[in-house]
Amino acid sequence: MSQIALVTGANKGIGYEISRLLLAAGVGVLIGARSVERGRAAATSLGGHILHLDVTDEESIAVAAKEVEHQFGVLDILVNNAGIGGGFAKPSATSLDDVRRVFDTNLFGAIAVTNAMLPLLRRSHAGRIVNVSSELGSLHVASDRSSPIWGLITLAYPASKSALNMMTVQYAKELIDTPIKVNAVTPGYTATDFNGGQGFRTAAQAAEICVSLALLSDDGPTGTFIDENGTVPW
Repeated sequence: MSQIALVTGANKGIGYEISRLLLAAGVGVLIGARSVERGRAAATSLGGHILHLDVTDEESIAVAAKEVEHQFGVLDILVNNAGIGGGFAKPSATSLDDVRRVFDTNLFGAIAVTNAMLPLLRRSHAGRIVNVSSELGSLHVASDRSSPIWGLITLAYPASKSALNMMTVQYAKELIDTPIKVNAVTPGYTATDFNGGQGFRTAAQAAEICVSLALLSDDGPTGTFIDENGTVPW
């Protein structure tokens, strides 16, 4: 295999489909999963390798990074896909504990995994970091009265994705003089367990744009936020 990818939260949903498409493209995929049992089942089904990884646990992340280094010595692609929703309470009814819990996975987990895997990504001739964000994290879209999400008034999840977008920009700037490209992507409103199957896109459809960034050519962009139609306003 020519490349090695790690996809977090890969045992189901969009992460599973991202892994499937990467494997179909000839990339070796590490199925990052908090549950060993579910991760092993996904890896067996897909043909990838399970990597036990809880993005909210520093020890788990450190062990996972050592395992990747021991087995492969390099990482070419990191897809920060793991995420949680956190409910739809109004901002004034949202507890700090709820916000912290969502940020712990959606932002702090992505930062922790990225920092742990970055030394391995630096060894790649063309490292790629893909942060799976959401249009709900776009300040422009959220504040647009004509937007279909204008009526969604909640705090934890959108704020965590806005922060993930800023994380994307800052890592892209730090790594601008390296072969590593860092981009954020919104896969769209996708029917998964995450939202009770309410989305209008399939996980397989949503995964396609994520994989396109994971396999981005050397002349591709960095520090962008895109969907299947192009650039999404921050």
